[in-house]
Amino acid sequence: MARSQYTMGVDIGSSTSKCVIMSSAGNIVGVAVETGGAGTSGPERVVHEALKIAWASLANIDQTAATGYGRNTYEGADKTFSELSCHARGAVWLCPGVRTVIDIGGQDCKAMRLTGDGKLDVFAMNDKCAAGTGRFLEVMSRVMEVNLSDMGRLGLQADAVIDITSTCTVFAESEVISQLSKGADKRGLIAGIHRSVAVKAVGVAKRLGVTAPVFLTGGASRNVGVVAALSRELGVDVKTEPRAQLAGAIGAALLMLDERES
Repeated sequence: MARSQYTMGVDIGSSTSKCVIMSSAGNIVGVAVETGGAGTSGPERVVHEALKIAWASLANIDQTAATGYGRNTYEGADKTFSELSCHARGAVWLCPGVRTVIDIGGQDCKAMRLTGDGKLDVFAMNDKCAAGTGRFLEVMSRVMEVNLSDMGRLGLQADAVIDITSTCTVFAESEVISQLSKGADKRGLIAGIHRSVAVKAVGVAKRLGVTAPVFLTGGASRNVGVVAALSRELGVDVKTEPRAQLAGAIGAALLMLDERES
């Protein structure tokens, strides 16, 4: 195959790795998400999978940009970009006109306010506790013996929300176990878990002052229950997109393309 002007963005998170391959025209030709982030085989596997989907090899990649928690350890990168810059750039590409971006990742939650022309203005983050993150959702799904992918749908079926009062993941886990032992409705508990995540994310976002439209990125964007809970807590319709988990990798590829064109 002749050499192509492909650009690759690799987002190496704490728990998952994401890869996007773009053409020189800015069209996505290959994507992949793999479990396992920094310090695991995740980055290698996700690149391999994205290349396979794009019917390409590393010889077809002109430039590679890395972002995320493990960006500085990825030897295949020509350049690295901050997670904040990449999520902002990717969010604007996925949702033109967005002004506030909330990213709920594996171990942290970030909020970014963008300028009218889509540039990162200010940000805030919570990385001191797993509560309100993807890790919190993973722990709760295991405790409740519910697939993580099913939690969003089940939470929306709740007749009433059972609030989780503990703000610490460990204590919240004990609280959920106690509620289950008393016969509490799983759907109500799941709805409470989603509200707990949303309340913490909104607390981070409100430090900046929230301006609509609001867009959710990160793994939690796949959870319709979290999206709905965020919308209720913020009082605005929080937007997302099927590829929102890839926002960091998309942004990394786009920033590399931007530099090449400047």
